[in-house]
Amino acid sequence: MKSEVIQRFLSYTAFDTQSDENSSTAPSTKGQHTFALFLAKEMEKIGLENITLTPNGILMGYLPSNSEKTIAPIGFISHLDTAQGISGHAVKPKIIEHYDGQDICLNTNLKIKLSPDDFPDLLNYIGQTLICTDGTTLLGADDKAGIAEILTAVQYFSNHQEIEHGKIGIAFTPDEEIGKGADYFDVQQFGVTYAYTVDGGAVGELEYENFNAAVANICIKGKDIHPGSAKGIMINSQLIAMELQAMLPLEQRPEVTSDYQGFFLLVHFSGTIEYTNIQYIIRDHDKSLFEKKKQLLKDIVNQLSIKYKKAEFSCDIQDQYYNMKEKIEENFFMIDIAQNAMIAAGVTPVVIPIRGGTDGARLSFMGLPCPNLFTGGHNFHGREEYIVGESMEKSVQTIINIITAFACR
Repeated sequence: MKSEVIQRFLSYTAFDTQSDENSSTAPSTKGQHTFALFLAKEMEKIGLENITLTPNGILMGYLPSNSEKTIAPIGFISHLDTAQGISGHAVKPKIIEHYDGQDICLNTNLKIKLSPDDFPDLLNYIGQTLICTDGTTLLGADDKAGIAEILTAVQYFSNHQEIEHGKIGIAFTPDEEIGKGADYFDVQQFGVTYAYTVDGGAVGELEYENFNAAVANICIKGKDIHPGSAKGIMINSQLIAMELQAMLPLEQRPEVTSDYQGFFLLVHFSGTIEYTNIQYIIRDHDKSLFEKKKQLLKDIVNQLSIKYKKAEFSCDIQDQYYNMKEKIEENFFMIDIAQNAMIAAGVTPVVIPIRGGTDGARLSFMGLPCPNLFTGGHNFHGREEYIVGESMEKSVQTIINIITAFACR
């Protein structure tokens, strides 16, 4: 029989909640709103109160304190949307019980498989239950698994009123995958002092460091003319853009970096001879290196503007989010509590930096310290996405242990 958290998660995969960065609405897609309405009813059934769904798609609800003590209110946050790159429509989960360590065929026609040769982490889960896709869609564990784990943990306290706890807040945000999850989040309205996002990967992951992030938009205007009479006149903006790319450090590309190493990633290139637009994302955990990366890109654009005096250049760099480490270090007891909660659940904590960002990074700078907990998922954003049933259960127990620990402080 499937555990409660697995059943809950499988029911959530039926909702298509991909976000859309080209949308002007919030949430960016109707599917997220539909899913939020479904969750609001489920929250009501398990005894949550003051459930609200804001016009911008943020769902909040609370389990009131059952203690006479003063206990700091704590929150748990996950996101409603899934990534854009691969379809989240008509998801057909596959359940592999007692995984034997061999290749798993996801889709014969598409020749897609889950293999330990490609994904060695699979061998950590021999004998356990894997949930994967049929190779045609995302699974959606990022972050429907987090939602399922939070609600399962909170239902435990709703069902066991004899266990002392403080106020527990839950928030599910839209559009995290397109960097807008915290755009309309009202920290004061949420009304908790500390929170955790449940949006991490493999069992045991605990994260309180993330990239500093910026996006750079560069436009180059050249001059087009018939190639037969182009000498000394034509300015090919595409070639200038290619030259700009070549001036960036080869060792600072995402495909050759790991751990705390930052990068430049060319995410968009479109152009003609006359006009080219390129866009980069810039990432680094270290704030000073982050600032140097931004300055390097500005310097390169300046050098090219001097070299190609008749071309026109613009370079707009906007910060997106910052490393939450400086905010979490002021409240490091949250990390100690989370580590102890994992150990009590039979999990070995693995503290690692996030090579990306979460809603928690932005919320930490909005006054709500918010490190990140594991969900048990792997290969997010890809067809080979999978999650481990036993890891989901460990996540639920970790959340329960954190809530209990806060009640004992």
